Amino acid sequence: MTSEIEVSDFVMMSDITEETMMNMLKERFNNDKIYTLIRDVVVSVNPYKKLDIYSEKDINKYRGKNIYELPPHIYTVADSAFLNLREQGKDQCIIISGESGSGKTEASKLIMEYIATVSGSSTKIDKVKNKLLESNPILEAFGNAKTTRNDNSSRFGKYMDLEFDFLGNPIGGHITTYLLEKSRVVNPAKNERSFHIFYHLLGGADTNLLDKLHLTKFFEDYAYLKKSRCTRVLSLEDKTQFENILKALDCIGFTEEEKDTLFNCISAVLHIGNIKYNKDESIDDKVTIENLDGIYIYIYINFFY
Repeated sequence: MTSEIEVSDFVMMSDITEETMMNMLKERFNNDKIYTLIRDVVVSVNPYKKLDIYSEKDINKYRGKNIYELPPHIYTVADSAFLNLREQGKDQCIIISGESGSGKTEASKLIMEYIATVSGSSTKIDKVKNKLLESNPILEAFGNAKTTRNDNSSRFGKYMDLEFDFLGNPIGGHITTYLLEKSRVVNPAKNERSFHIFYHLLGGADTNLLDKLHLTKFFEDYAYLKKSRCTRVLSLEDKTQFENILKALDCIGFTEEEKDTLFNCISAVLHIGNIKYNKDESIDDKVTIENLDGIYIYIYINFFY
């Protein structure tokens, strides 16, 4: 009898029920086989750990191979779309779907890395590739957050449109974002965090930048961040992440003035969160500001800095 681990395609199962499919996924998952096929669809189970199956050697191994020649992998989807694009000259679409924490963000990055590796190379092409790849740290910083299920959960949806020339080389791209969970800024759930960028800025920026923004390195100094009682994530090192963000901003083409404006906006949000209001009992719907310093700092940063 064929072991469930060895069966890599649900279609090849002799008894297809919800129970047998779940058992097969569980058995494969327990043996670090996180990918399973349903014909040309790849089912992925998030391992929540690093697996040694995403090197450049692995990319070259899957390059140009039939979907059944090698064990299921996210690279089989990327390679199939890329080959069809080149051979048929038709637009290709890859849909990555799943519930929160299922690994959609990582899957999209792996697909982009695969295409960047197997496509052609020149100074112009490499510049486009780098911009596409370096967009990820920025999108994650401003759109991802720590949840109870995932330390790097995307809190927005995105549609990525990559453009290629007739040889299959990337020449541009456009990313459309939507459904950003804006409420997380002011009201993150208990034991979760707001968006990464706030923590990366405070924990990773140098003293000079923080002084200019009138910020401290202590997350607990900011009402929006301490509210959820979760400020640290062991899997994310803020200084390293902030350095990656600066590198990505430079790669994409942000000027120093544009970066200053960006960080001003982030700091302004934190300062606004620290403004305290008192209700004026003598007049309905009227409040007074208890700590005017927060307002003065906000005005200074946004209009004079």
